[in-house]
Amino acid sequence: MAAERTALKSPPKGAPQLDDERRAPIDAAISDLQRGARAWSHLTIGQRAKLLGRVRATVVATAAEWADVASLSKGLEPGHPLRGEEWLSGPYATLVALDAYAESLGRIERGGSPLDGVRMDAAPGERVRVHTFPTHAIDGLLLSGYTTEVWFEPGVTEAEARARAGLGQLDATGTSSVGLVLGAGNITSIPVLDVLYELLAFNRVAILKVNPTQDSLVPVYERALAPLIEPGFLRIVRGAGDVGGYLVSHPEIAHVHITGSAATFDAITWGTGADGARRRRENRPQLKKPITAELGGVSPIIIVPGEWTSADLRFHAEHVATMRLQNSGHNCIAGQVVILSSDWAQRDAFLAELRAAYDRAPARPVWYPNSAAKMDAAAASYPDARWSVDHTRAIVEIGAEDEASDLETTEYFSPVLGVVTLPGNGQEFLDAAVAHANERLTGTLGANVLIDPVTQAALGDGFERAIADLRYGDIAINTWTAFAFLTPTATWGAFPGASIDDVESGIGVVHNAMLLERVERSVARGPFRPFPRSVPGVVRARGRGGVSVLPKPPWFVTSRTGAAVSEGFTRFRMDGNLARLSATLVKAYGA
Repeated sequence: MAAERTALKSPPKGAPQLDDERRAPIDAAISDLQRGARAWSHLTIGQRAKLLGRVRATVVATAAEWADVASLSKGLEPGHPLRGEEWLSGPYATLVALDAYAESLGRIERGGSPLDGVRMDAAPGERVRVHTFPTHAIDGLLLSGYTTEVWFEPGVTEAEARARAGLGQLDATGTSSVGLVLGAGNITSIPVLDVLYELLAFNRVAILKVNPTQDSLVPVYERALAPLIEPGFLRIVRGAGDVGGYLVSHPEIAHVHITGSAATFDAITWGTGADGARRRRENRPQLKKPITAELGGVSPIIIVPGEWTSADLRFHAEHVATMRLQNSGHNCIAGQVVILSSDWAQRDAFLAELRAAYDRAPARPVWYPNSAAKMDAAAASYPDARWSVDHTRAIVEIGAEDEASDLETTEYFSPVLGVVTLPGNGQEFLDAAVAHANERLTGTLGANVLIDPVTQAALGDGFERAIADLRYGDIAINTWTAFAFLTPTATWGAFPGASIDDVESGIGVVHNAMLLERVERSVARGPFRPFPRSVPGVVRARGRGGVSVLPKPPWFVTSRTGAAVSEGFTRFRMDGNLARLSATLVKAYGA
C-alpha cells in the first residue's frame, strides 16, 4: 500500500492557480519530496557518496542518448561538426561534477576537509585563493596549460576557508527542506548541476521545473537521475510560466533557484506590470522566500595589444568566434563585446581574421525562442552591422562617432558580436578596458582577457592587479569562461554584491564541488598558444602562457574533429579506457 501523503498547505490567495488535473501531480510530487527531505537528513556522508556513484552509473548509461537528443533538439543532425558541444556541455559536465562531489564527500567522511592537499596562496588585494584545477595528473595531461583558482572574499583567512569547506555536508544530519530549481533552457547539464548543488551545498531536495526548450530531455533526465528520484530526493515537472508561478508561490517550497534572465528574476520577485512597479517602489516583494540566481549579462573580451604572429591572430580570432557562436550564441557567458586598442598596430589584421573566422564557422540554426526578435533589434540599432551566413550572425564594429549603449546593455543571447575601441597600450589600455567593462557593460558574470605571455610578463603585478579590479564572478585569461563552467571545482556565479533590488547577473554561486564558503570569483587560465607553438613562447616569457598538448581545443567552433574529440573525452570520463583515449588524442591532432 502506498504511504499516506503529507497534507500540503494551499498556495496563498492571489498566487497563480492551476486546474485540478495539473495541480494534483505537482502537489503529490512536493509531498513525496517532503518525505524525501527527511530521508536525506538520515543518510550518512558515506551513503551520500555511494548514491552519487549510482547516479554516475545511470548518467553513463544514458550519455549517448543524452547527447543525441540534445543535438537534435537544437537542429544539429547526425554528422554535424558541432554535435560535440552537446557531449561536453551535457554528460561530460555532469560526470566530472559527480566525481568531484564524491571526492569532497570522501574527504569529509574521513574527518578531513575538501581542501586537504589542495594548494592555497595569496591573491591580490589581501585575498586568499585556492588552486582548484588540475588536482589530478590525468587532468594535467588532457588539459595541460589550463588552470582554475577560486578567490575568497577579502578578509577570509586560509584557516577559515579550510574549516568552512563542506557547507551543508558539515552537518549531514541537519534539517533538510524542499527547494525549487527553475531549470535553464539552453545548456542541458545546468538543471542537473543545479539540483546537485541544492542537495550537497544546502541539504535541499528539489523539484526541478524543466524549461520547455528541454522537454525532449525529460525522459533522459528521468533515467539518468533515477537514483535520486526513487528515494524522493528529486521530482521533475514540465510546464510553462503558470506552472513555475504556482511552484514559486507554494508554501512548502523553502527556497527558489533560477538560471535565466534578470527580467524573469524580477517577475518572480516583484511581479509584472503596474503591480510589479508598485511593489518595487514600496519595497514589498511578492516573493516571501529566499532566492538565488545565475543570470546573464554582456560579457567582455578584452584583447591586450602585443606583438602577435599571424598564427596567433588566426587562433584567437577563432577563439573569439567560439565565445560568441558556441551553442549559436545562446549562452549566458557568450562573449558579446570585444574591447580593442585603437593604437594596436595589429588591430586591422586581427579584425580581418575575426571576420573570416566568424564566416568560416559551420552554419547552424539560431534556435532559442525570441532570438529572431533580439537579432532584429540589433539590426535596427546598428544598420551598418556586418551580417553573414544567410543573415544568421552579425559583427557590429562601433566607430568613433557611433553609439554603443545598446550593444553594451542588451544581452542579445544570439550571434551578435560587437567591437569597441579604446586608446592606449600596455597597462594604460588594460586599466581603461577593465574600467569600461565594469562601468559600461551590463552584468557581472563572466569576463575574458587575451594577452600574449611576453606582454603579460612585462606588466607583471600590474596585470594581476587589473584582474583583481574586474568585478566579475568568473574571469578567463587566454581561455573562455566556459572552461570555468565545465570545471566543477571552480565556482560559477555573479560577482558578489547583488540583491533582489538590483540583481545584475545573480545571487550566489553553483558548481563549487569543494563546497567553499564566502567565495568572490573564479579565475581560469589557459595557454596563449596551442601545441606545439606554446613551447618556445613559454620559454621566452619566463614560464608564463601555459604549455598545451592540444593543437586546438575541441570546443572551438572551427575544430574539424571537435565532435569526435569531445565525445572521446566524455567516454574516457565514463570508463577510463586509456587505449580509446589515445585514439581520441590522435584525432585531436587532426583539428
